[in-house]
Amino acid sequence: MNLSDSFFSNSHANSCFIDGEWIAITNSSGGTIKVYNPNNDSLITSIQAGGIPDVDNAVIAARTAFQSWSQTSPEERAQILEAIGGEMEKRRALLVDTVCAEMGCPRDLTDRFHVNIGIEIFAKTAKLVREFQWETEMDGVPVFREPIGAVGIMTTWNGPVTSITKKVAAVLGSGCTAILKPSEQTPFCATIIAEAIEAAGVPAGVFNMVQGFADPVGVRISNHPDISGITLTGSVQAGVAVAKAGSGNLKRMCLELGGKSANILVDDDGFAEAAKLGTIGCMLNSGQVCFAPTRMLVPERLLAQAETIAAAVANGLPVGPADTKGVMMGPVISQQQYERVINYIHIGIKEGAKLIAGGYERPEGLDEGYFIRPTVFSQVNNSMRIAQEEIFGPVVSIITYQSLDEAVAIANDSSFGLAAHVSAKDRQQAIKIARRLRAGSIYFNGATMSFDAPFGGYKMSGQGREHSFMGIEEFLETKALVG
Repeated sequence: MNLSDSFFSNSHANSCFIDGEWIAITNSSGGTIKVYNPNNDSLITSIQAGGIPDVDNAVIAARTAFQSWSQTSPEERAQILEAIGGEMEKRRALLVDTVCAEMGCPRDLTDRFHVNIGIEIFAKTAKLVREFQWETEMDGVPVFREPIGAVGIMTTWNGPVTSITKKVAAVLGSGCTAILKPSEQTPFCATIIAEAIEAAGVPAGVFNMVQGFADPVGVRISNHPDISGITLTGSVQAGVAVAKAGSGNLKRMCLELGGKSANILVDDDGFAEAAKLGTIGCMLNSGQVCFAPTRMLVPERLLAQAETIAAAVANGLPVGPADTKGVMMGPVISQQQYERVINYIHIGIKEGAKLIAGGYERPEGLDEGYFIRPTVFSQVNNSMRIAQEEIFGPVVSIITYQSLDEAVAIANDSSFGLAAHVSAKDRQQAIKIARRLRAGSIYFNGATMSFDAPFGGYKMSGQGREHSFMGIEEFLETKALVG
C-alpha cells in the first residue's frame, strides 16, 4: 500500500475526539485494537481502544452542544456539511489508500464507490437540509420538526467511508449532535473523517468519536440514558442487542441490518445479460454487500444457460491485492470473515448444492491474505442454509422456479427483507413483480443503491430508513401548536 508509516503512527489514532479536542486514551480499559492488512495478513499497527469513561465524556459534550446546535438555521447546517465535504475532498487520496490497506477493496472501486460517494453525501444532504419542510401547517395547526438530541452512531467495516458519512451528515443536518463508534476493523478511515470534520469548523461537541469495541463502547452508547437515538449498520444479532440495550429510555432506533436478496431473472431476451450482471453483483466488494443479489432465481428451462454464464463470469473475475492493476475483487476483511465464508462453502457442498465455480481452495498464486475464489452454487433449494443465511462473501446460489408466482414466493421466503432485484426487459412487468416483494429496496436490471432514495429493510433486516428526506426524519420529533 502507499500509506506512509507516519500516518499509521498518527497520534490521533490513539485518541478520542471529544468536545472539539483530540484526547489521548491514557488507560487500556477498552482494550487494544489490532489493525490488519487483509491483502497480506500483516499487522499494520495496534492502537488503544476507548472505554466507558470516554463514552460518558462524549455524551456530556454532545448534550451540551445540542443546546446551541439544535437552534442553528438549516442554512447554517447546510454550509457546515458542505465544508466537511470540501475537507473530505482534500483527503481523497489518503482515504483511498486507507480503504485499500484496511479493507482490501481494489483501488479503482475504492475511489469510485467508497470515497467518491462518501464525499458527495455531504453536498446531497446539504441540499436536503435546505429543501426540507421544517415548519408546516395542518388544517390551521402549525407543525414543527425538531431534532431529538444526542445520537449514537455505530458503523460497519464494509463501507468504511460511506457508512460513517451518510449517518453523520443526516444526524448533523437534522440539528442533532453525534457520538460515533466506528468499526474497530477500519479505525483509520474514521480518524481521517474526524480530522476533516474538525477542519471544517464544526462547533465543539457537535461531533464526537470514540474508537473501541462493541463491548464496552457500543454497549455504553446503546444503554446511555442521555443518548436519544441510535443509528446502526451491522448484523441482525448486533441490531437486536442494541435495541434491547436502548429500550430503557425508548431510544429512537434506525437499524440497517443483514440481507439475503433474491434476484428474479425473467424469461426474456435479456436473460443472458441479467445472469452476467447478477453474478458480478454478488462479487463486488468481495461479496461484502448487504443488498447483494445472492439468490439468483432463474426459470427451470434456462438453468443450464444460467450455470454456463455464472460459472464463466466467476472464473473470469480477476482476484488479487487492492493495488494490482485490473483486479476486480480483493480479499475479505479478516481471518474471521475468511473462515466464515469458507465454512459456508463447505456447508453448501454438504447440503447437496452443485458447485459450478470457485470453492474453498485459495485462488491460484494468492498464498497470503484473505482471498476467496468467486463461488457459484447451482441446484440450490431455498431451504438450504446457503440460501437462508447471510454469508457476506463472494458466493451466489442459483435457484430454479417454474412460474413467476413461485419466484415471488421463493424470494419472500426469507427472514430478511432489505432488498430484492428484478431483471426484465418489460419494465411494467418488473414493477408488478416488485410490488409483490417484501423488501425495502427493489433494484431493476443491475441497478445498485441510490443515495437519493430511502434505504432500509423489512422483517429482520432492520427498521427505519436512511438517505433522502426520510433519512433526516429519523432524527426529528414532531411538535404541534394547538389552539
